[in-house]
Order: sequence, then C-alpha cells, then structure tokens
Amino acid sequence: MAPSPDPPDGNRRHRVHVISDVHGNVRDLAAAGAGADALICLGDLVLFLDYTDHARGILPDLFGAENARRIVELRTARRYTEAREFGAQLWAGVGEDRAAVIERAVRGQYAELFAAFPTPTYATYGNVDIPPLWPEYAGPGTTVLDGQRTEIGGWTFGFVGGGLRTEMHTPYEIDDEEYAAKIEAVGEVDVLCTHIPPEVPELVYDTVARRFERGSRALLDAIRRTRPRYALFGHVHQPLVRRMRIGATECVNVGHFAGAGRPWVLEW
Repeated sequence: MAPSPDPPDGNRRHRVHVISDVHGNVRDLAAAGAGADALICLGDLVLFLDYTDHARGILPDLFGAENARRIVELRTARRYTEAREFGAQLWAGVGEDRAAVIERAVRGQYAELFAAFPTPTYATYGNVDIPPLWPEYAGPGTTVLDGQRTEIGGWTFGFVGGGLRTEMHTPYEIDDEEYAAKIEAVGEVDVLCTHIPPEVPELVYDTVARRFERGSRALLDAIRRTRPRYALFGHVHQPLVRRMRIGATECVNVGHFAGAGRPWVLEW
C-alpha cells in the first residue's frame, strides 16, 4: 500500500504506547501512556484466572486458589471437558445465577481499569472481554474500535478485536467468517491492530502453556495483501517468536502487560 501523507506538523515525532492482555493490572495501567501521544490497548482487560498466581482472578475469588489450581492443571493438560465438568460442579454450589455473578465481578474490574486509561486511549476487545459492557465504562477519552479505523499522527490505524472459536469457550470468540469480515472492513492501513496474531506457527505457539493458540488466516492473508507497516497483536503470553517480518510488514507481539507492566513503543 502507498504510505499515508505526512501530517501537517511533519517535523514532529510521534509516539504511541501499545499494550495487550492487561488482565487486571490496574497498578501499571495508569502509567502506561506516560510520555506518549496516545495509548493503544489490544484487549483482554478482565482477569478470570491467573495461570501463574492461582490466588488472583474472579474464579479463585469465588472458589479458592486450590480449585483454581485444579482448573489450570486440567486446561494445561488439554483436558477441557474435565475442566468444564469440574467448573460446573463448583458453580452448582453457588446459590445465584452464574452469568449474574460473573457480570458483577467483571463490572468491578472494568470500573477500575477504564478509570485508569489515559487520554487519549484507543482500545479493542480481547477474547476474554465482554463487549456489551464497555460503553458503560469507556469515558470520553477512550475510543473503542472493532472493524474500524482511526488516524493518529498522520498514520491510519485499523482495529479488529476478539478471538476465534476454541475449546476454552471464552466470552468474545466469534466465527472465522465474522472475523474475516471485520478484517476486510478495515482495509488498507499503516498499522493493523488486533488481539490475536496472524496464523503463523512461531507467533501462535505459547512456550509456557506448550500449545498453539488460535491465530487468524484471514489476518495473515490481509497482511500479505495490503502490506501495512506494522501488524500489532497480543493474546499469546509467552510466544516462541515475538517479532518477525511478513513481506513488508513488521509483525510484533506487544507483550503480556499483566506480567511485564510495560508498553511496547511505536515511534515515527
């Protein structure tokens, strides 16, 4: 694609901080945009279950760290049916509607997280987020984009949120066709921002979980076809490869913000 025209203040440098997979890290979020023209968040604000610290998250808050550890153990062993059955047993002991309990806990996290976003913030959804709740918490300084574009410093940024269907059944998983339609709607951009990576083995393999996460073939095809300057994403917390070129495009996993607490920096 042809590069975007220079901004009117073409001599000024622009700096954007990019984060993904916040998973409840309010402490570091408030400072994530310091020194930048804007903050970009690629989703997964909610912390349901911390695979490293089993005492953190909505599930251990409800059922205790030991039960959370058991769920992590089953999921890591890819025993997803057993994990769901064990979870159903735990929920059976809760005297309240499961969806209502989860929504209340998510609302508590969203209230803190969205309040910590600097102005301006551009955000899209992760696979564990609950999009219908976002309009209630996103303030005037936060722009939510999904299948949409915006301009920052003379460059065009496209955003596609959510993840694809998996055995994990996380809240915002969508069909491949719906995801591909959002990629198509974004079209040619300078920077393509998504939650999940393109479907490249080195980019989707998690070295700690020891499994391939789902990447998008439609995203990979769009990168090859439209040749953005950058493709930025998260989702895979400990990828085999964090950065690689696909044709003219620099593809970057911007990091696991919940663990590192630091943004990835883009300057032009």
